[in-house]
Amino acid sequence: MQLTAQKLWTKDFLIISLVNFFLTLIFFLLMVTIGVHAVSAYGASTSEAGLVTGIFIIGTLVGRLFIGRLIDSIGRRKTLLIGLTFFTATILLYFLDFGIGFLLFTRFVHGLGMGLSSTATGTIVAQVIPGSRKGEGIGYYSMSSTLATAIGPFVGLMMSQYTSFSVIFLTCLIVGLISLGSALFVKVPEAENPQVIRGFSLGAFVEPKALPIALIIGVAALSYSSVLSYINFYASELDLVEAASIFFLVYSIAVLISRPITGRLMDARGANVVMYPAIVLFAIGMLVLSQANNAVMLLLAGALIGLGFGNIQSGTQAIAVKAADPHRMGMATSTFFIALDAGLGFGPYLIGLLIPLTGFSTLYLLLSGVACFTVLLYYLMNGRRERTEMKRAA
Repeated sequence: MQLTAQKLWTKDFLIISLVNFFLTLIFFLLMVTIGVHAVSAYGASTSEAGLVTGIFIIGTLVGRLFIGRLIDSIGRRKTLLIGLTFFTATILLYFLDFGIGFLLFTRFVHGLGMGLSSTATGTIVAQVIPGSRKGEGIGYYSMSSTLATAIGPFVGLMMSQYTSFSVIFLTCLIVGLISLGSALFVKVPEAENPQVIRGFSLGAFVEPKALPIALIIGVAALSYSSVLSYINFYASELDLVEAASIFFLVYSIAVLISRPITGRLMDARGANVVMYPAIVLFAIGMLVLSQANNAVMLLLAGALIGLGFGNIQSGTQAIAVKAADPHRMGMATSTFFIALDAGLGFGPYLIGLLIPLTGFSTLYLLLSGVACFTVLLYYLMNGRRERTEMKRAA
């Protein structure tokens, strides 16, 4: 019985990881193409195209805020199926041509579907992973997102060159249907005696125990959003466009290689042994990026940022779900992703205000300093407590 309880690679774990891969694939495939579609099909300005891209994340945030408090009372499996059905059905709206305003509406409601679905997958996977292998399991689960982060933009950019946007939307619809079909076969452990959360207090929308670590991922994600949004502009300035085209591939390889190791380390020796090095590597990666003047330095920065931010992301998610009581696991997952999405969603706009004042090189240098500050922030928010707990356990 003990061996069964500790089994990680179950059917349900694999299906949820696959569903998460499909969701993230669609997200990134559209993220790199929808702005071009807004300009070519509707004559959108640059700022309008940026809004079309970013309003999806706002919709995701709204979806997470409200589903986090309801997921256990509705039922985790039911929430997943409702979310995936809504997410997939919304893709049909992309085929309708009612102007830029309708496209903005479509992106927002599609983001709502993403918020519902991804909060459900994150909650379910935290439940099906054995408690003693949470760090390792979430590390592997997060690799499904990492693969999609590399494949989605690559496929999207290739399709935008050789196919129409109707074919792109059809591809997303097919992938969404496969994701929904896969989810029908998952068996989900539901919460025992789920609490119905009412009112509009802080605890009705977020898990207070997960807020400290959510602050860490929020700050880190804000810094990382500068890479997601502006690496191509920076590479053009440096005349390193070809190297930039494989930047995220290098990033993903670094994450894929490191996460199985860091996940086991986290379970065996606690979060600090992973989090401190990851934050430092992230800071060094941003520093190298700020000084890049050739392809080798640019790609080295990609590898270091992958080792850094990639493991910060999975590490903080594991800490968030461990911090919460079992019946609040859905809320903790929602809290984590709210902070992550807020950093990734609002970061590009805030950082964009700085670029005319600093330029890209100085910007990345400043953000390297922000990453260094995150070491202190982590120590205050979680590191001290983690250290005390590990001493007690020893």
